[in-house]
Amino acid sequence: MNEAVVVGGGITGIQAALDLAGHGVRVRLIEREPSIGGHMAMLDKTFPTNDCSMCILSPKMVEVERHPLITLHTCTEVVGIEGEVGDFTVRLRRHPRYVDEERCNGCGDCTDVCPVEVYNRFDAGIGVRKAIYRPMPQSVPNITIRDAEHCIDCGLCYDACGRDAVLHDDEDGEEESTVRAAAVVITTGYATFDPAKKGNLRYLNIPDVITSLEFERMINASGPTGGALRRLSDGRVPRSVVFLQCVGSRDMQVDRPYCSCVCCMAAMKNAMLIREHHPETEVTVLYMDIRAYGKGYEEYYNRAVDMGVRFVRGLPGEILRNDSGIEMQVEDTETAEVTTLRPDLVVLSVGMEPPVGAAEVAERFGISLEKTGFVHTLDEKTNTVATIRPGIYVAGTVVAPKDIPDCVAMGGAAAMRAYTDVLRAQE
Repeated sequence: MNEAVVVGGGITGIQAALDLAGHGVRVRLIEREPSIGGHMAMLDKTFPTNDCSMCILSPKMVEVERHPLITLHTCTEVVGIEGEVGDFTVRLRRHPRYVDEERCNGCGDCTDVCPVEVYNRFDAGIGVRKAIYRPMPQSVPNITIRDAEHCIDCGLCYDACGRDAVLHDDEDGEEESTVRAAAVVITTGYATFDPAKKGNLRYLNIPDVITSLEFERMINASGPTGGALRRLSDGRVPRSVVFLQCVGSRDMQVDRPYCSCVCCMAAMKNAMLIREHHPETEVTVLYMDIRAYGKGYEEYYNRAVDMGVRFVRGLPGEILRNDSGIEMQVEDTETAEVTTLRPDLVVLSVGMEPPVGAAEVAERFGISLEKTGFVHTLDEKTNTVATIRPGIYVAGTVVAPKDIPDCVAMGGAAAMRAYTDVLRAQE
């Protein structure tokens, strides 16, 4: 059997699918969202080179769509799997788009006339979208989706679409199908910690206390503010910004004992971007420990210091709001000095956690989880992508917090393990 299934269309799944297809294996890439791209598509720049995130990701997304050996299934999830290595039967459930995928060309005429606006999850909640929309400008596939839950059925989108692609009812509905595969690679990614669980940080209570993912969307040129740095409360450019590290990482109070790997570097990247575009804005990073562990990462930290980013080793007990604005007290544990900060904007560097529904996914695939909720692999040194079920491999942040280069490397490793199973199935 010359076929494999990759579950999850983020950068890890995309790389795994391309590597398998490059070796002549037919691949079905399964993604439950309307577009592939994952969290990487939400980012503005990537560290330590500060390259445009979509400049790296978008060509790979397009290659996936155009590759003759890759079949892309969006709005689809795996509901079950039977069989053994070399001969799996994977059951899929497709959720309706309410848009004819063959006729739609992604022109956006339907979106322009839609009168409904709801919070946009792709913009981390700080932007809005219409009830019929494309998830992002570079969506793959370039097809809109109608949100039946929020649609008021006004009929404007039906009239605006010159190709009659908008469907009153999706005739296929929630249809189920099966595919066969010699091996499966799971790359379902991660979720971000909800800082509302830490009441002392006043997230959602103070408008200008936001998460790092919300900040990423804010400074992204395709984001809700067009890349402009703004306070959510009044739209002003903040004169001072504080990044607060280890929110939902290395914290036993919220059962997150592990380091999330990327938070320190992401904060440095965003701090430098602020200094580049707004040199008059003061930027402070409050940290527990700076973990610049990768190639060029320590130099990246030194570059941030040289650009005027202030690093203070200490975390505040709580974030307060008074008549003058936000206030927090921090003890610098290196000097024993207590400092009172009054920033205009606070960015919470939220950690990674297992994706929503990780336990259900593990049960469906017959694999095990660690105490942290991430997927358990057979060996952390020599067999980092194999699970307890032969023929099912995992890669990326579904295993543990990782940065983009590590995810890409692990996706390639899982793909090669799956490739060996495909070869054996052909014998």
